[in-house]
Formats: sequence, structure tokens, C-alpha cells
Amino acid sequence: MGKQQDVGGTDRRSGSGAAAQEATDGGVEGRLALAQDPGTAHLTLIDLAADPSPVVRRAVATRADAPAQALRPLTRDPDREVREAVARNPATSIANLLRLVKDADRWVRWAVAGNPACDESVRRVMAQTADKELRGLLAESRELELEPELAARLVDDVSPEVRERLATHTHDPEVITALLADRTARVRKGLARNPRTTAVHRGALARDPVPDVRAALVLTVELDEADLRDLVDDRSVQVRMAVATSEFVPPHLRQVLADDPDEMVAGAAREFRPGAATSPVVRVPRVGHRAGTPGRGRSGDARR
Repeated sequence: MGKQQDVGGTDRRSGSGAAAQEATDGGVEGRLALAQDPGTAHLTLIDLAADPSPVVRRAVATRADAPAQALRPLTRDPDREVREAVARNPATSIANLLRLVKDADRWVRWAVAGNPACDESVRRVMAQTADKELRGLLAESRELELEPELAARLVDDVSPEVRERLATHTHDPEVITALLADRTARVRKGLARNPRTTAVHRGALARDPVPDVRAALVLTVELDEADLRDLVDDRSVQVRMAVATSEFVPPHLRQVLADDPDEMVAGAAREFRPGAATSPVVRVPRVGHRAGTPGRGRSGDARR
């Protein structure tokens, strides 16, 4: 991934033929069909990368088999959705990803974060960017182990949101331990939702001074019985309610709350039914994807 082949010399796919010539000379629909055809010659794709229609150029930009000479100029395309398509394309070279991760348009930059071809050099730029969302996307990358230098930078990130996203998704025990000392409650709450914490980490979170953190913990992960017993007697109604409604609490401990002084907690404990509660869901990495929402400034190129 991340490698493109230059077209030079004799290419078994270089001959466009009469049909290709007719399509390129025809209308947008014919050129679009040619851009999407797996059998289209590389030299023809290079020509189509300069097509006047952004719809055609986007089709070239999405092709995993597109040659370097086709993708390279598309990284500077005036249409942001063309550049975004190149940013997502696993065939895009590292040099081009480094260009796109600094793109003026945020959607293009965020698309780079989800490209499996990203290497350490691209991630380093992401970690140093002023774009908080881009740093957040890096922080919640679960498919890779961040380099120690980058992980340390994100642990000390100026944005609590970035640190929270790192806390929720990291699988590095050293990063988790470092974030346990974070002064911002939302960061520790992110750790409480992280299923990769150890029993030691969870014990520390069960004693966190902020009820939100303790409640998030008991709703999300299994705890040692000693920690749960303390939470059953927690001074916070919010935490005891979390214990009463958590799928991870054994029945004999939940039953203790049936006589809780707070009637809502007691009722929740008595009426609990396995599978009826809504378990919190850890946010999936956004990797720069977006919904086609009206008014987002998406171009109407398909009508051109």
C-alpha cells in the first residue's frame, strides 16, 4: 500500500484502442464509464485525471490501481472531493499523503487519517498539527500502536478532547497509567470506558473522586468484587444507579441495592432485567468520514 507505479515504456494496458478514443471524445457519461472500467489503460487514466469534469476526476482518484502520474496532479485538484478521494486511496504515495495532510480543507486532512498507507512520517505531521480534530483522529487509532514519541505528545496534548479520545482507545498500558494522573475528569472518564485497562487501572478508577468517572467505569467494564462492593455503598446516587443498572454487576451485589435509601436506585435494582439496559458504546474512530448533509458545501458536480 501507499506505492504507485509510474507508467513508462511498454504497458500491457497502455493501448486505449478505438473504443477508449471514442469514449474520451464523447460526453461526461462515456468518460466516467471509462474512468470506472477496470480494463481502462493506465495512459488513458492519466488523460482522464485532467478531465474537465470533477466527476470523472473523482472516479480516477478512487481507483486503487491508478498510476502515480494520474494521482499526483489530483492532490492539487481545485475540487476538494477529488482531493479527498485521493487522500482515502490506499494507493496514494507517502509523499502525496504528506501534501494532503496539510491541505487547506479539513475534510481532506481528516480523510488522510483513515488511509491505511499512513506511516510514521504522516502520523508525526498529524501529531504536530494545529488541527485538533486531526490530532484526535490520530489519538483514537486502534489499528496500530503509536510510536512512543507520538503517544507521549498526545498524552500531553493541550486539548482535553484529544486526551480523552486517546484515553478511550489506547491499548498501551504506559499511556493508560500516565492518563490516570490527568487532572481533567473527562480524560479519566475516557479511561473508564476503555476495555483495555488492567485490574490495577480499574481499581484506581473505582476510587476516582469524580462520580462521573466511577459511574462510567461500572457501566462499561467488569470489576473485581472488592471494587464493586465499595461502589454499591458509594456516596453518589449516580454511581449506585450505575451499579443497579450495569450488565457487569453480579445479581447478589445488585440485590443489595434493592433496599437503597434512594427509591429510584432501589426500584432500578429490583426491576433490572439482563439485556434490557442500554450499554454504552465506545465511539468508533471517525477517520474523516462525513455524511452527505445538505448545506455542508458539497459541490453539485454530478450535474455538470
